[in-house]
Amino acid sequence: MRIVSLLPSGTELACALGLRAHLVGVSHECDYPADVQGLPKLTSSILDHSLTPTQIDAAVAEASLERRPIYAVDGALLDSLKPDLILTQGVCAVCAVTPETIAEGLKLVRLEESCKAPVLSLSAVSTGGVFRDLMAIAQATGTEEQAESLIQSLERRLASLDARPKSGAKVLMLEWPDPPWSGGHWVPEQVAAAGGTALFGGPGDNSRRLSWDEIQKAEPDVIIASACGFNLEQNLVHARKLLDHPVLGQLNAVKAGQYWAADSNSYFSRPAPRIVDGAELIHAILSGDAVDPTQAQRVTR
Repeated sequence: MRIVSLLPSGTELACALGLRAHLVGVSHECDYPADVQGLPKLTSSILDHSLTPTQIDAAVAEASLERRPIYAVDGALLDSLKPDLILTQGVCAVCAVTPETIAEGLKLVRLEESCKAPVLSLSAVSTGGVFRDLMAIAQATGTEEQAESLIQSLERRLASLDARPKSGAKVLMLEWPDPPWSGGHWVPEQVAAAGGTALFGGPGDNSRRLSWDEIQKAEPDVIIASACGFNLEQNLVHARKLLDHPVLGQLNAVKAGQYWAADSNSYFSRPAPRIVDGAELIHAILSGDAVDPTQAQRVTR
């Protein structure tokens, strides 16, 4: 079977099922496992990587108003790879590589040669949804046994966290730094599993834009800068810049050293098995355990 994955979480899910050898193409953002980076890249972004978070937010808002996707698909390359299955998503209406985006990319390919592979659109907005997406890929690839075993393992790890004492700390998962956005979908579940209380949203809720006044009134005990699409190094850079903000810099969480930056790409942004690692990371932060510095670091000047 020849599989194309047009989103990082799809790539992670497929590889978790032992399907790495069947991947023949990925998105430009797919980076885990590391060796998938050598596969043909089928997508590109309209966003300039040199933009600031504020400029990115504005560009995304403009694209949304104009109903333009942020990603484009190379239809000719997709057709040439002759996939038997295409993995994409339908959660984010703005930036997702949707079936419609694929169809747009194939417009310039001659009809008799256009890709006819089935498209599996993943749609997880919760931990349970991640498990359902995993099983959907398994059913399409004949790997149900592997999926069942993996899901059971992930559920055991979550249950182990749930059995531990809960801190009850109020946690702000900062999904975007400027303007600030709260973490949504599966992120509140990660916080709850870790023994904390997620501010500004419950399981399955969308991320939403916040005001600094809201954040100040909520008085979080812990802040984790986990901007969507950013790794640890990038989140550290943007989180440090926020230390000069007149509100954030005066919050008790920041003064108490409970302001963290995390590798969001690995543990929070993508609906894939590593969201359980993310829950374990939050638990370590809340409980005062040692935190792997490759996963998260305190934000200091």
